Amino acid sequence: MDLTEPKTPAVQGSSGHPKQLYILFFAEMWERFSFYGMKALLLAYMVTQLKFDEPKGYAILGSYAALVYTMPMFGGMMADRFLGNRKAVLFGGILMSIGHLVLAVPQGWSFFYGMAFIICGNGFFKPNISSLVGTLYADNDPKKDSGFSLFYMGINIGAALGGLLCGYVGQRINWHYGFGLAGIFMIVGLVVFYIGGKSLGHRGLPPDADALKKPLFAGITTEVVIYLATLCLVPVVVILFNQYQVMDVIMFGLGAIAIIYILFTAFRLEKTERYKLFSALILVIFSTLFWAFYEQNSGSLNLFAMRNVDMRVGGSDLPPLSVNNFLPPAWVILLSFFFAWLWPALNRRRREPSTPLKFAFSFILMGIGFYVFYAACAASRETGLISLFSFVAGYFFIISGELCISPIGLSMITKLSPKRMVALMMGMWFFASALGEFFAGKIGSLMSVPEAVVYNPVLSLPYYATILNKIGMYSIGIGILLICFVPLIRKWMSDVR
Repeated sequence: MDLTEPKTPAVQGSSGHPKQLYILFFAEMWERFSFYGMKALLLAYMVTQLKFDEPKGYAILGSYAALVYTMPMFGGMMADRFLGNRKAVLFGGILMSIGHLVLAVPQGWSFFYGMAFIICGNGFFKPNISSLVGTLYADNDPKKDSGFSLFYMGINIGAALGGLLCGYVGQRINWHYGFGLAGIFMIVGLVVFYIGGKSLGHRGLPPDADALKKPLFAGITTEVVIYLATLCLVPVVVILFNQYQVMDVIMFGLGAIAIIYILFTAFRLEKTERYKLFSALILVIFSTLFWAFYEQNSGSLNLFAMRNVDMRVGGSDLPPLSVNNFLPPAWVILLSFFFAWLWPALNRRRREPSTPLKFAFSFILMGIGFYVFYAACAASRETGLISLFSFVAGYFFIISGELCISPIGLSMITKLSPKRMVALMMGMWFFASALGEFFAGKIGSLMSVPEAVVYNPVLSLPYYATILNKIGMYSIGIGILLICFVPLIRKWMSDVR
């Protein structure tokens, strides 16, 4: 495929955002449909169909999610040095499509192999499509945060549809049909990007096209070696799933190596760039804690919804997996319009909060959301079932917090990272999510319910209430702590807001 198009400017649409943003928006939307549609089924499938005990299910879910968000560090590095963003996105999309279709095969071997293909593919797809969004705007363009918020809305339209449809098909019809449905829409996202990607012009091309085509040995080019090496990782990931206990060593080891590498790189930069990179690293580390709490939505809150939320509406019982996995992205879609308007409006009045202050707000809002869940539990001890209204309201605050950190974090990485390190730092941002997902599995396991009380909501409710209360308390406390660091981080960020 020839990616050597002439340079093309970012064509402005009627909204003031580049038209290329909407190509990336739709490609990511369908990719997220497939990813979140499949993720909605994982824990419940392991616990109810594969009959894994809950701690094992949480450990495997945490390992899967951690590896999904670890691979972008390597995919980002390969794109920066060799492939370019666009080739990386296409290769990643192909691997993810294969993974979803493998999961649809009703065989014992398919479960871990399907997840392994998705992990490897996501490593190339996820950081590079986000990096492409950053190339459409100048560093200090006030529409940049707004553009990432719109892009994030596309992510969550796909996530909402995926969670709703795949959750319903998997839980009510057939689990493997649910996995297969996710695969179909992954292919749709790939086609959208392939057809529309040419309008990106020079953006995302390989940094050295000649070097990429240069044979390394036996006529095999650098590009092919990257693809083959990635495929060789698939069975390695399967082994890790079967020996998930070693993930503790891997994740902590990778975390230490990543921080040391970023610090080593920072001290080789000039002063302004160095302190900008320091500020980005601090915010990335704080984001790890945010995701550890937030990602209960795809783990413990799935089982909580099945066991301890009253899903009866108008005489009908709503499918818990669909509801729980629809609510977060649905709130994002609704609230994204507000936040996409809010930040530019405050900017025009010179009252927009700085990036680190937005991060602090994210923790406080999320903590309030978990306290809503806890308050509902305290009020429902007799029945063991909290109201659907309380469940929806808790997610309102949690998602408000998410919108103060996730799209802002994506934008922050592109503004604070040196140009030659943007994709690598985007990978680091997703690695922070990986650590958060890994810790989320450990937090979720604290809410494991003994098999003897699984079907008794009155007895299962306290297992959730205690931890929900602690998550709320720690989240608000971290937000207050981060507020104390805002002046120092702002100083290091220099001219970047």
